[in-house]
Amino acid sequence: MQADRVEAKWIDAFCEVFERCAVKPGDTAAILSETQSRALNVHIAELALLRMGARPFHIVLPTPRNRQVVPIRSTGASEAIQRLAPVVSALQQAGFVVDCTIEGLMHAPETPDILKSGARILVISNEHPEALERMVPDSALEKRVRAAAKMLRGTKRMTVTSKAGTDLDINMEGAPTVGVWGWTDRPGTLAHWPGGIVVSFPKSGGVNGRLVMAAGDVNLTFKRYLTSAVSMTIKDDYVVELSGEGADAEMMKRYLAAWGDREAYAVSHVGWGMNPNARYEALSMYDLNDTNGTEIRAVAGNFLFSTGANEFAGRYTAGHFDLPMFGTTISLDGTTVIRDGAVLDVFG
Repeated sequence: MQADRVEAKWIDAFCEVFERCAVKPGDTAAILSETQSRALNVHIAELALLRMGARPFHIVLPTPRNRQVVPIRSTGASEAIQRLAPVVSALQQAGFVVDCTIEGLMHAPETPDILKSGARILVISNEHPEALERMVPDSALEKRVRAAAKMLRGTKRMTVTSKAGTDLDINMEGAPTVGVWGWTDRPGTLAHWPGGIVVSFPKSGGVNGRLVMAAGDVNLTFKRYLTSAVSMTIKDDYVVELSGEGADAEMMKRYLAAWGDREAYAVSHVGWGMNPNARYEALSMYDLNDTNGTEIRAVAGNFLFSTGANEFAGRYTAGHFDLPMFGTTISLDGTTVIRDGAVLDVFG
């Protein structure tokens, strides 16, 4: 970006989202960050809360050493808290937690205990505020995401096909489903901004078939549009074969192998984006340090396929890919909800 200075318009955007999170004058709010967090977002969060009459306080943790053999990106599982009991206790008592950690608390080990206390967590994705301001959520998005999540929870079978060759069969029975529209106003819940995503975590052994990423699809761990096709064969949840020409397939092979962990090859979650304000081309508009790729995850009609941890299937690993694919057709129990990458008018 041209200049990293606080802009009034960004404070306005943060205030709008915090208001949707039911922040009221006099409320206590914790701003959780780490030493490598995006300082601009931390500062704007503080100013927005103060403008609203809330009583914010900061918890700043040293960014821990990466003890993995590869860089970690976009896992949604921050390691910043390191199970420090005083930190967890403070967040439990805050009521409202603004999460500005780099990776976010979505899948962090401390999150269930924080939520059990009744605290609500808003994860502000590690995006430049210029991207956040474009994707302030609204009630219409909430309505559509709620409808999609309800449909997914009642689904027994999801199929995903594409002209590129994808042919996936997914057993959805008992699969926990989450819909995120960009804010949370209920105690004991978590949301992330930007929002506009529905994802399900299939139970063990439920995903089989062929997945083909075409040129132009995205590997968000690498923050890269693919330039050549990558094909994966999936058997009982695990990628058993990965092939393709060029750097895209080779990088994925090497990254998966580097973990030395079979669970890195497993399916984490499946779902799709629903945010009409999220732009496919946005990844090309920002320097790599200025985006975490959440906007691409939320692009309406993309099939969001992820590998790595799935606690609902008893699988845990730090290895993770988020792989948005465009041009797919998704059907739930025979009802098509996305056709060739376009969301059909079935969610209101």
